[in-house]
Amino acid sequence: MLWANKRVVARLFAVIGLAALTAGCFQPMYAERADGKPGLREKLSGVELPPVANVNGSRDSRLGVEIRNALAFKLYGNATGMPPTHRLDLRFTSSKSSLILDPVTALPSSENYGIDASYNLVEVATGKSVLTGSTFSRVTYDVPGQLQRFARARAFRDAEDRASQEIAENIQKRLESFFFAAI
Repeated sequence: MLWANKRVVARLFAVIGLAALTAGCFQPMYAERADGKPGLREKLSGVELPPVANVNGSRDSRLGVEIRNALAFKLYGNATGMPPTHRLDLRFTSSKSSLILDPVTALPSSENYGIDASYNLVEVATGKSVLTGSTFSRVTYDVPGQLQRFARARAFRDAEDRASQEIAENIQKRLESFFFAAI
């Protein structure tokens, strides 16, 4: 019994010792840096967001603006962007599929809306691509009855907005990890 307590105490001291050694390595992501170098917030506000290119054609131009605005708000917050150091080129495609069909009317009662986006972060000074990736979003929405035309249109638009927010959040997280690793 006494031997087991000594082992627990020894392990506890080992864990505390390791924690004390790594305590100086912790750095908050959004904190201002004491050494005068730009922090994560400043690096994110240096990303230029040109208009989003749509692979599907012009029918999703509202969606491209929605993705760009959501991403701008996530990167810049309420402030305006700084002089651009990087440019983020975005391209996306959207899709819609019926999940559940009403057996009586053969109309969809639930649909799935998806966005597939690819992005390329280019350093403005050199024109070199520094980060390339892709992300996707799938959201499900209920389709009201056939006579509720406006409710159906609103449900589809809400699904587009939710998918746009999710795409913007995924890209924001990847940009944060890229810039944080470079700090």
